[in-house]
Amino acid sequence: MTAATTTRTAPATAPSTPGERLLPPLQIGRHTIDSPVVLAPMAGITNRAFRRLCREAGAAGQPASGATSLYVSEMITSRALVERTPVSMKLIEHDPEESPRSIQLYGVDPATVGRAVDLLVSEDRTDHIDLNFGCPVPKVTRKGGGAALPWKTELFRGVVSAAVRAAAPYDVPVTVKMRVGIDADHITYLEAGRIAEGEGAAAVALHARTASQAYSGQADWTRIRELKQTVTSIPVLGNGDIWSAEDALRMVAETGCDGVVVGRGCLGRPWLFADLAAAFAGSEVRIRPSLGEVGATLRRHAEYLVDFHQDEDKGCRDIRKHIAWYFKGFPVGGAFRNKLALVDSLAALDNLIDGLDGTLPWPDDAEGQRGRAGSSRVVALPDGWLQSQDLNEAQREVVARAEGTVSDGG
Repeated sequence: MTAATTTRTAPATAPSTPGERLLPPLQIGRHTIDSPVVLAPMAGITNRAFRRLCREAGAAGQPASGATSLYVSEMITSRALVERTPVSMKLIEHDPEESPRSIQLYGVDPATVGRAVDLLVSEDRTDHIDLNFGCPVPKVTRKGGGAALPWKTELFRGVVSAAVRAAAPYDVPVTVKMRVGIDADHITYLEAGRIAEGEGAAAVALHARTASQAYSGQADWTRIRELKQTVTSIPVLGNGDIWSAEDALRMVAETGCDGVVVGRGCLGRPWLFADLAAAFAGSEVRIRPSLGEVGATLRRHAEYLVDFHQDEDKGCRDIRKHIAWYFKGFPVGGAFRNKLALVDSLAALDNLIDGLDGTLPWPDDAEGQRGRAGSSRVVALPDGWLQSQDLNEAQREVVARAEGTVSDGG
């Protein structure tokens, strides 16, 4: 973020000397990630435009070394990718400056996942692949995908193995992102971590909630610590309830994880990656932007979305969902927010932003949780899914049909 206000706050775990790194760079296969931070894939959010915004902010967090984090695309369905649907091919686009290029894949059929990975690596479309085993959305789990899949241990092994085998000749690392389990009675993360490590995954990331929790309640970071103690030969990343750089430092201190994955905490706040890069580099400097600086960031985000969609109307409609996140805590008024929610051009957006009192400071209540938390629920699953950790014939048919019924980004 350009010329943003900065403050100094004491980190949760202070370095022994000022400027001392708190964590070494993150090693994922052949890639060295200077700042051990990963942008979590989020449907409809982490497209090329948002990744560019976060990447620019993260690099500014430690300009002396040009530190960078890993910015992952939104989830792509393996079947749609194999079929080269226009939506899937657009979602895997990267800026020329993106390095390493990172794509998250969803899949439930090992053969289809293998073909999707082969397409990506043989055509030099990515430098890193992340496999989604954490999505709690009903349209995914009811087909046996996302957070439901690791319960079927051999299917899980097959998907991970197929991806790793297809990527290996091109030296492209494959990582796994997962949840604690389906619910409190069906925990999967430790066994899944061991399987992923054994099948050649380059790292595992754990969102420390079950699928039944969705995003409700509090993430149980003790699960991340237990996974780190179980999976010892590859990096273990922690995810869940990182709303600030101090949260990230505390997670590392409490769990021993090798890096953090940030999702909802950066919604409407891409400069969080600057805070994180600075914090892990041992700096106490944090960004606290004024309303004018927030408005300028929103405007740049909209411009990047217009470029991504190659359509001003689509880009302006896309920015609307980000408005509440950007202005959280600021006294801008309901009428102003309603006008922003109807913006249909960059010129109209400029007129609205010009009317803001840009001198208003960052509000204290802008910190904390972002995005909808929801509530706990019963996870939608295929019939009889929990009766055994092996697939029966009916479930095999469900899985075989699943990839054709889940849209990109789901």
